[in-house]
Amino acid sequence: MTPRRPTPMDAGALRRRNLSAVLELVHRHGGVTRADLTRALGLNRSTIGDLVAVLVEHGWVDERDDAPRSGVGRPSPRVAPSDTRVVAAVNPELDVIDVGLVSLGGQIVARRRVALDHVPSVAETVAITAQTVRELAAEAPHVEVRAVGVAVPGLVRRRDGQVRLAPHLGWREEPLAAPLAEALGMPVSASNDAHLGCRAEQTFGAGVGAGTMLYLNGGPSGIGGGLVVDGRPMDGTAGYAGELGHLGLDPAGPLCACGARGCLEALAPRDALVAAVGLEHPDDDALEEALVAAVAAEDADGAARTEVARQLRWLAVALRGAVNFVNPDRIVLGGHLAALWRCADEAQRASLIADALPASAAEVTIEPAALGAQRLLIGAAELAWDELIADPIDALTTPALAEA
Repeated sequence: MTPRRPTPMDAGALRRRNLSAVLELVHRHGGVTRADLTRALGLNRSTIGDLVAVLVEHGWVDERDDAPRSGVGRPSPRVAPSDTRVVAAVNPELDVIDVGLVSLGGQIVARRRVALDHVPSVAETVAITAQTVRELAAEAPHVEVRAVGVAVPGLVRRRDGQVRLAPHLGWREEPLAAPLAEALGMPVSASNDAHLGCRAEQTFGAGVGAGTMLYLNGGPSGIGGGLVVDGRPMDGTAGYAGELGHLGLDPAGPLCACGARGCLEALAPRDALVAAVGLEHPDDDALEEALVAAVAAEDADGAARTEVARQLRWLAVALRGAVNFVNPDRIVLGGHLAALWRCADEAQRASLIADALPASAAEVTIEPAALGAQRLLIGAAELAWDELIADPIDALTTPALAEA
């Protein structure tokens, strides 16, 4: 039978898919050679050359002759992300709104943390975010902002960016993506912060190469989580899976913001660690640095050392159940949970999964998040990049922020 010749629509769809595949590889690896693209995508060299030329023409990538030489002959040109096209990333919290501009390859090119003296409403968050994005864009006139991603500490309906519940912020059934999109005149997507932190670490950080990964994120609004199974994120039926902070550990424990008692996030709160080192509005890197220094300097009864030990004991209870249930090969700890890990001695680290079933825990490794305080912004940016990378040429029909 003679194969059916592709129709013009088929050819167009195939070309979009191939352009997207090339740009996705450049994005994930921060630059690849043409030879790498040829091997990874199974396309011939002339097709790869044509696809790269289109992406160069439209400003998505640059070709550079700085690839390392391997063997004889001229090295293959390296295809690198353009540094002129970015997305905005946002993480609203109890005491700060963190805003950044993020380029292809997961690089934060500008960042501003707007400190607050009260918990922001959705309307305040939209107004502050829109103003801050415009200010950052004005300070970097060589870049164009194409979309926005928001990492929300709560349950978010992915299809429309509706915040179903962010208990610490006091947001319930609040539209967020739509009013921010209207304020900035560009596409806005929103999702749960822990899911996005998990995605960032899986793509660029401590989760690269993990098969089954359990990610726990600790922040001012509590503890969330993400799960990767066979290399793919598992978000649940409606996208709300991974709420590990609400594992019930102590029925007689403190009241949680969710209304239950004894949840992990109520037993291991970030603010108790912040108070122990006397900081105000620290990001995760500053908190970790101060906490490690305090624990190293204190005696056994010091406030920071005592609080770290207490929280590690509860984290061990949570991880025991999670390891038995999921059987991951890697656990990644982010935020103040990563700080706990860095403060722990060898015995404390070993205790985190010591009580799990030996067979389930045998191949588990535990690592702190590699992206530190940047992980949530990088994850939020991934959300914004999704639609741009899926159809990079059509995406340019929507005006950038500077053009809006």
